Amino acid sequence: MPLKKRKSEGAPAAEESSSPKRAAIADPATGEKRKRGRPRKYPEGSGPKPSPGPKRGRGRPRKDPSAKDTPSKPSTPKEGKRPVGRPKKFSAPNGAGNSTDRSDQPKSESTDVKVDDEADEDESGPSYWLMKAEPESRLEKGMDVKFSIDDLASRNKPEPWDGVRNPVARNNIRNMKKGDYAFFYHSNCKVPGVAGLMEIVQEHTPDESAFDPAHPYYDEKSTREDPKWDVVHVEFRRKFKNLVSLNDLKAHAKSGEPLENLQVLKQSRLSVCRVTRKEWDFILGLAKESDEESGDEPSE
Repeated sequence: MPLKKRKSEGAPAAEESSSPKRAAIADPATGEKRKRGRPRKYPEGSGPKPSPGPKRGRGRPRKDPSAKDTPSKPSTPKEGKRPVGRPKKFSAPNGAGNSTDRSDQPKSESTDVKVDDEADEDESGPSYWLMKAEPESRLEKGMDVKFSIDDLASRNKPEPWDGVRNPVARNNIRNMKKGDYAFFYHSNCKVPGVAGLMEIVQEHTPDESAFDPAHPYYDEKSTREDPKWDVVHVEFRRKFKNLVSLNDLKAHAKSGEPLENLQVLKQSRLSVCRVTRKEWDFILGLAKESDEESGDEPSE
């Protein structure tokens, strides 16, 4: 049986040479033969003609120094067109436009209360405070930290109010002046509340307990060269017949009531708090005490 030949093998060479090929087309513009691929934009050996004038560089064109400065556009918006961006705080000099000065706008209620409280403070008179201590036994590093208003009453000399380790409370201690008054507040007990009052008789000095490694409130970062914590010395003045409990204070701390901004309620973990004169007088009223009985100056 004769073997079949492949088509490529059987095709005569003459047929291959006689197959039509694609002829090169001459470019009518240049007369040169056109090759495969993208046609050239410019003839071989030539390029684009340079534009007349100075050569332009990249980026923003330089400003012509000989050109006159053109006046800038007015910054004021056209009438009836809303300006873009944040409105101006003050009105224009000609009075056009609505002023957005915040001094004409009503302030928040809490800001008004704060301003009223500051206005009531007499700079020449004493300031008022609230200071916390624990009246029930509690061991801290093997030492009982109990200290009640009865313990203060039993002291024969001014007592240093030590152990304060909060920066805000420490700053309040540093702001105390001789002759200021403070409520003695029983804290961390069954019935917390204001038990009486005392007087600051000596202004702040370094807290010696922070230097003692055996003390429960020792602080190795506090040194005698750079003391970190301070004390004031206080004396007992009066124990209230009626304890003003924490619940009593909270009952008058709603919005619009006398104790709504009482710091001890706003910052419950703060051991030394500010008290305004209005708050002081109101708490004395809750305890059914008067300034004359407590040894303070009478209310005006």
